[in-house]
Amino acid sequence: MGGIVCTEEMKEEKRRSEGREDSLTSADRIRRFTVKQFGYNVLSLARRGLKEVPDELWELLELDKLNLSLNSLTVLPSQLALLSNLVVLNLWGNQVLSLANNQLSSLPASLSNLTQLRKLNLSHNLITHIPGCVYNMKALVFLHLACNRLENLAENIQALVELRILIVEGNSIHSLPKALCCLTRLELLNLDFNDIKDVPQEMHQLSRLEKLACHPLDKGLHIVHNPLLKPVKEVLEGGLGALFNYLRAG
Repeated sequence: MGGIVCTEEMKEEKRRSEGREDSLTSADRIRRFTVKQFGYNVLSLARRGLKEVPDELWELLELDKLNLSLNSLTVLPSQLALLSNLVVLNLWGNQVLSLANNQLSSLPASLSNLTQLRKLNLSHNLITHIPGCVYNMKALVFLHLACNRLENLAENIQALVELRILIVEGNSIHSLPKALCCLTRLELLNLDFNDIKDVPQEMHQLSRLEKLACHPLDKGLHIVHNPLLKPVKEVLEGGLGALFNYLRAG
């Protein structure tokens, strides 16, 4: 008899719980997936098959880190700029494109407002040019653009003076702008698997690149699998120090 009463109580509690869940707004449901990590409010909506970002997400103004990787996003709404506290935004593995001009490219210009953003991952997308709003994210220390369709780096890259890690491997970059050499805080520059034939003479200014790096996580300069021409290719056989000495002497 007691077992039956107990079972009925459990069923009733379940019904109450379901009622409470149904009364939640969609934003509150999303908020339940947030976790606190090292003092940051973190939300991961990775691998959820999202074709568009739910509008209710923009109500979570407290978010510090947002992971939207490995979905099917093709465009990002301008409301993303409302999450002004973001320090990390991960958009890896989507297909971000601009519907405005039917060219694979971009992010909403309003994202220029994400002035606190420190880490931006746009890798494995279909981006042909670094979106203009990125150059206004002056606090960025980490920018990941691997495996897109970049053919060049604009002179505007020099605006990102805080960058310590820049990853552009697996693109179709033909040459490097002198402006890249203004990023003197760079500790890791990954240029692997591009179409680079030469490097700017000013590259020796990147003194925090301490070595030629091989392992993806190693700091230093990554520049393998590029059709480098003489004499740069031969000089590099002596290491990064030899390259910098050669460039200084030039």
